[in-house]
Amino acid sequence: MGDTRLFELGPDLWEAFGQTLGTVAIALFFGVLLGTLIGLALYTTRAGGIYANRPVFVVLNFLVNFFRPIPFVIFIGAAQPLARVVVGTGFGIEAAIFALALAAGFFISRVVEQNLFSVDPGVVEAARAMGASRARVVFTVLLPEGLGPLILGYTFAFVAIVDASAIAGVVGGGGLGSFALRYGFRQFDPVVTWATVLIIVVIVQLGQLLGNVLARKVLRR
Repeated sequence: MGDTRLFELGPDLWEAFGQTLGTVAIALFFGVLLGTLIGLALYTTRAGGIYANRPVFVVLNFLVNFFRPIPFVIFIGAAQPLARVVVGTGFGIEAAIFALALAAGFFISRVVEQNLFSVDPGVVEAARAMGASRARVVFTVLLPEGLGPLILGYTFAFVAIVDASAIAGVVGGGGLGSFALRYGFRQFDPVVTWATVLIIVVIVQLGQLLGNVLARKVLRR
């Protein structure tokens, strides 16, 4: 019975799968962009950093610490007014992507900051001693040297975004989470529910595998 129903729901499942992949990919892209910029600012403006600036660091550190712990199911609702301003709507896939990217940005910023501490300070100091500008040190020394750990951090963020995307149905974001809730959980159909869970697990495993492979290649350079 459940197998037959799952087959009948195939087109809806395929659509939900595409929505999840699209939502996660776009949210990850903008989340990585925003998070990397904030993480770099946190690392470089702290005391002893190459752009040491206490007021900037304090403000950014407060914002990250304030928003990062908020559960996404609450954050996605709280972000609706801002989503209306930025993407023109507080409901639907666009609003879900906006909330995911914003939440991911705050999460990734701390990951980036922490992973940059793995870079040997002596390498940065040597580049500065050779006359490299601060911007050049950031883009030709700091980021390349920390790329391996950063890739692992981005991979961790990818897994978190896939997890959070399941809540996107709260604002009509669709995706596999919404599909499982609508056709599996609410219809008391464990076959549909677990089939969706397995698809999400496969997405996460493939993303983790790709991240691990890329990180190993970078670290072996």
